[in-house]
Amino acid sequence: MSDDKKGLLAGAPGAGGIDAAPLYDERTLRALGFEPEHDLGAPGHPPFTRGVHATMYRGRLWTMRQYAGFGTADESNARYHHLLKQGQTGLSVAFDLPTQMGRDSDHALASGEVGRVGVAIDTLDDMRRLLRGIPLDTISTSMTINSTASILLALYIAVGEEQGVPSTKLRGTIQNDILKEYVARGTYIFPPEPSIRLISDIFAYAEKATPSFNTISISGYHMREAGCDAAQEVAFTLADGIAYVQAAVDVGLDVDRFGGQLSFFFNGHNNLLEEVAKFRAARRMWSEIMATRFGAKTEKARALRFHCQTAGMTLQAQQPLVNVVRVALQALAAVMGGAQSLHTNGFDEALGLPTAEAATLALRTQQVIGHESGIADFVDALGGSYAVEALTTGLEQSANAYIKRVDELGGMVKAIEQGYPQREIQASAYRYQLDIEDKRRIIVGQNEFVSEAAPVPVMRIDPKIEREQVDRLRLFRAAHQTPARAEALAAVEAAAKCKDNLMPPILTAVKAGATVGEVSDVLRGVFGEHKETLTI
Repeated sequence: MSDDKKGLLAGAPGAGGIDAAPLYDERTLRALGFEPEHDLGAPGHPPFTRGVHATMYRGRLWTMRQYAGFGTADESNARYHHLLKQGQTGLSVAFDLPTQMGRDSDHALASGEVGRVGVAIDTLDDMRRLLRGIPLDTISTSMTINSTASILLALYIAVGEEQGVPSTKLRGTIQNDILKEYVARGTYIFPPEPSIRLISDIFAYAEKATPSFNTISISGYHMREAGCDAAQEVAFTLADGIAYVQAAVDVGLDVDRFGGQLSFFFNGHNNLLEEVAKFRAARRMWSEIMATRFGAKTEKARALRFHCQTAGMTLQAQQPLVNVVRVALQALAAVMGGAQSLHTNGFDEALGLPTAEAATLALRTQQVIGHESGIADFVDALGGSYAVEALTTGLEQSANAYIKRVDELGGMVKAIEQGYPQREIQASAYRYQLDIEDKRRIIVGQNEFVSEAAPVPVMRIDPKIEREQVDRLRLFRAAHQTPARAEALAAVEAAAKCKDNLMPPILTAVKAGATVGEVSDVLRGVFGEHKETLTI
């Protein structure tokens, strides 16, 4: 952004690199290159600034999808049934670290981590128990899984078939976004090239096998949690999306066919108006990217649909009940910004996994916004606001500058290898922390308005669940030492060594009793493991 444009936005410090001006008017917008009477467009049509559906929530509310998973499959299943009874409209599965890293629960590296930050899924039987009593023909399921996404999707398809639900009827999302793992999160297994090959294989397979499933949730959430600002969140998320689309096009996939199965995952942060603008800017930018870079012709392929989760990193251990207010503001920003699905965090998540009571209150927060606030009656209620349009355009310009730099470095994979997004995020996180320490940014209960608060209940994971999970795994493995399982794993290895699509042999392998760790180990043997790039 030019210096003269920055001057028009100068004022109080914002959270995302765009400072708030004391007054916005038509002059401000025109100085940014935005023509109010021409640039808004109509909801449901390119460039989708105002939303991806013409009627937005007047037709149907967003999916209320509370993120849950802990301990064993049985415990998580009980939580899902509880939330569905409370009015949740979609599942969102959290997996433990061994499952995310492709290690079975009895692996030495899994010790102490089984069922801790999510549910342990090693086998087809685990997935059966996780989804027991849940009708997969009517419930949409989001799975936060990346390196092992192909294996978990295969397990989900297999359980659906056992329920009598063909894969073509399954609905949901797999995160399946490996690039942000290299940047901000760390649950990668394989190097970038074979990891992106796996993603392209899923795109190709899902086009016919699971046409109602979102094959990727391109995620800026974890980069925001690592400390990036709003403009960086949009830029690096869309840059990841560009890399995935290019990889799919390079192997001959039709952008208008797979483009409609892409989805995005953003963070809902504290600065309400800036967050609304962030979502609007991301939609406008993606519509333009898909049309101009990749020649997408269909509106479905150009529409950026997104899930939002409220910002975990903003939750405070001090005065945890105040987090209820933070979550409500962040959820309101997501709704006013046009989210297709939403997860609201529990007020106790700075202390541990959310209790059932905290998760229920978080869900009630969404329900109050949806049914009592009146916000759902309006499509893009803030559209046309001088402040919101200026913030939207300013974020778009800042994000495009980052994407231009990524392009100059050779694309997102090359940029990650050179440590560019990592350094930018680290610098942003450092500035944010200094702002808190110097009280340029007030965090209620942490650096100002400090007071004692009564303790709240904290959820604990019983250590015995690890022993029980390991025992179940070993019994399952012993019962499936069959020639069919060995042949299926050999077929996975053969497909990995050539260019065959990996999804069919992985599906066959899990049906034959291969575990998540066993399939992952076969792929490790062919692809190798990624070593982190040091960035300073």
